[in-house]
Order: sequence, then structure tokens, then C-alpha cells
Amino acid sequence: MKVKIKSNKGAAKRFKKTANGFKHRKSNRAHILTKKAPKRKRQLRGTHQVAAADVPLVQRMLPNTH
Repeated sequence: MKVKIKSNKGAAKRFKKTANGFKHRKSNRAHILTKKAPKRKRQLRGTHQVAAADVPLVQRMLPNTH
């Protein structure tokens, strides 16, 4: 009998697998937005690639994504 490896559920909610690695949402865009510059808020929009140095860590937390 083979034991299944569990995914880290916190990581599963934050990262999605793409063809080129993983995407994630930038932090600091949830609240206290009045003191942040429009340029800063604009650059925090959308999703971004996980840094190359962090990809092995994310892969380890999400073993069931190939």
C-alpha cells in the first residue's frame, strides 16, 4: 500500500501551477490603502511569477502538482 503525500493547504490556496512555474498574488493590497501611492497599488495588481529561488520550496509544499 502506497501512502499519499499531502499538499500544504496554505500553499495550495496561495500558489497556482503554470507552464513556466507558479503564480501568486502580491501582498500589501488588502487594507490601509489610503497611505499607499497609486503607482504602488497599481503595481500590486494581478498575479506574478514566483521567484526562481523560491520555486523548489513551493514544489516541495505542493508535491501533487506536476
